[in-house]
Amino acid sequence: MANKFHWRAWPTAALLAMAFLTSTAQAQVAPSAREAARYTGLLAAAHQGDLAKAKKLLAAGAHVNARDPYGRTAVHVATHARQRDLIRALAQTGADLELLENDRYDAVTIAAVADDEDSLRVLLGLGASAKLTTSRYDGTALIAAAHLGHDGVVKQLIAAGAPLDHVNNLHWTALIEAIVLGNGGPRHQEVVRALLAAGASTRLTDREGNTPLALAKARGYSAMVSLLAQAGAK
Repeated sequence: MANKFHWRAWPTAALLAMAFLTSTAQAQVAPSAREAARYTGLLAAAHQGDLAKAKKLLAAGAHVNARDPYGRTAVHVATHARQRDLIRALAQTGADLELLENDRYDAVTIAAVADDEDSLRVLLGLGASAKLTTSRYDGTALIAAAHLGHDGVVKQLIAAGAPLDHVNNLHWTALIEAIVLGNGGPRHQEVVRALLAAGASTRLTDREGNTPLALAKARGYSAMVSLLAQAGAK
C-alpha cells in the first residue's frame, strides 16, 4: 500500500498543477449520448460498430476523415467506442490515424487514457504513431498512460518507440508523472519499472529542480524509491 503523501514537501505551484491535472485526467471527451444520437453516415456507423454500413458508405465515397463539431473523425469515434473492426476498415480505406480532435487528442492517446490495450494494439499495428505530441499539456500518449498507471499500455507504447523523455508544458516526463500523479501502487510501480528498464532518464527534473528520486521520497513511495535507487538515480 502506498504511504501517505507528504503535502508539505511540495511547492504551491506543483500542488496547483497536480490538482488541475488530476481533475482533468479524462480531459479527452467521448461523444455524449446526445451527440451520438445526432450522428449520421460514417460517424454513426463508427459509433455503432456497423461494419457493413461503414463499408457501403466508404465504397460510395464517404469522406473518411470527416469530423463532428468537436473535431472527432470516425477513427476517434470508433476508438472511443472500442469498435476495432471499424478502426481497421477505416484505416484500410485511407483514414488518417494521426489526426487530432479539438482537445488535441489522437486515437492512440484516446486508447491509452482508456486503458484499452486491444484498441491500442490494433492502432499501432495499422501504423499509428506513438510519438505524437498531444493534449493541451503538449504531452504524449506515454505520459498520459504513465500518469494513470496503465502499465500494459505503457509497455506497448515503449515497444512502439514512444519518446521516453518528452517533457510536457508542466515540465514533467512520463517517469515524473507516474510518481507525482500516481498513487504509488502496484500498477504505477510497474510503470516506473518499465520506464527505467527502457532507459528513461532519472536526471530530468521538474520546474523546481526535483529529481524523480526526490519526488518519490517526498511522497513516501518506498517501492519506487527502491526501483529508482537500483537504477542509479540520485
